Amino acid sequence: MSLQSLPLAQRLALSYAPATSREDALTLLILDARLAAVVHIGGEAMIAQIKLAWWRERLAEEPAKWPKGEPLLERLRQGEIDPAGLVPLVDGWEHLLVEEASPEAIEVVASARGVAWALLCDDPAKLEAVRQAGRQWALADLALAFPELAATISHAGLLENAKTALPLSLRPLSVLRALAMRAVRRNAGDLLDGPGAMALALRVGLFGR
Repeated sequence: MSLQSLPLAQRLALSYAPATSREDALTLLILDARLAAVVHIGGEAMIAQIKLAWWRERLAEEPAKWPKGEPLLERLRQGEIDPAGLVPLVDGWEHLLVEEASPEAIEVVASARGVAWALLCDDPAKLEAVRQAGRQWALADLALAFPELAATISHAGLLENAKTALPLSLRPLSVLRALAMRAVRRNAGDLLDGPGAMALALRVGLFGR
């Protein structure tokens, strides 16, 4: 899985990342997409759990022990993200697998994705804002993935503090959150549903809000 395999909205958001944080943001999105694919692809739940367990074990151990030849592990080895900090992301996706996309599971995995984004935050004072922004984007993203559960996601809570400024290093998340909030307000079926979405991405990508 590479940059070109990510959804267009994510690739667009990454284009606004500072050079110093772009590779780690890309690594996070690739890992998130890899875990999501394990959960979403039909098949035996046991096989999916084995795959998730493999990732959990790799992230929890020393990088020196990692097997060679896995491109995503190599990206993590070369980046600045603490791999152990990504274990909750695996747990979140596994919760969604086990609970079969219940509203509670949606909240768990959305919160876990927010925690993962916070690993990229270089401003301790903004950690909570980054977690919340990551959760907001994740909830909107999951609502698109599971339309039958979209009505269970509270729009009031989702839109709360949706314009709080994030650190420059998290500019891709700022763009994704803004697109997600627009999609929620418009009840759109895609984050990039027309020229208005592109204009919003441009503005937030350049100015942060």
